[in-house]
Amino acid sequence: MLIANRCLPQGQGLAASLIKRSAHLTLDWDTRQKSRFESVDSQGRVVAVFLPRGTVVRGGDVLLTQCNQWVRVEAAAQRVFRITACATHGSAFDLMRAAYHLGNRHVPIELQPDALQIEPDHVLAELLRSWHMTVTDTCAPFEPEGGAYGDSAMLGHAHGHGHAHPHAHP
Repeated sequence: MLIANRCLPQGQGLAASLIKRSAHLTLDWDTRQKSRFESVDSQGRVVAVFLPRGTVVRGGDVLLTQCNQWVRVEAAAQRVFRITACATHGSAFDLMRAAYHLGNRHVPIELQPDALQIEPDHVLAELLRSWHMTVTDTCAPFEPEGGAYGDSAMLGHAHGHGHAHPHAHP
């Protein structure tokens, strides 16, 4: 069993070619937001993960083991609701409004340039449809935004910008 107790956001400091060839764990969002879990990597090895409380693992992160091996994390495709503005009656503003209202309900949301993704919730789906939003039940990796005051590693990270947040502390 491998024991991983450190997470490198997006494999920071490691050569991309080595990360690409490494073993990987494919994990859903529910698992990636836990500090302690066990999974089996692409080489069939059991990996026990013990990270500091509150650590959120993102697709592309690398877990370091106690024996100096690393395992790349992939975000598993999972059931999500994809929300878009109605092609006939909608606008980008409608999508912005939906994000605002979902945020007020503390719903984890993945923001994309032309869509939102949330975990399946039929009550929210009906509310969104009543606002003329299109809600599609699909399967895709889920990478919700981090909170305003936590998960600072997420800022710029989901969309590959790589910019540091001006108020983030190293």
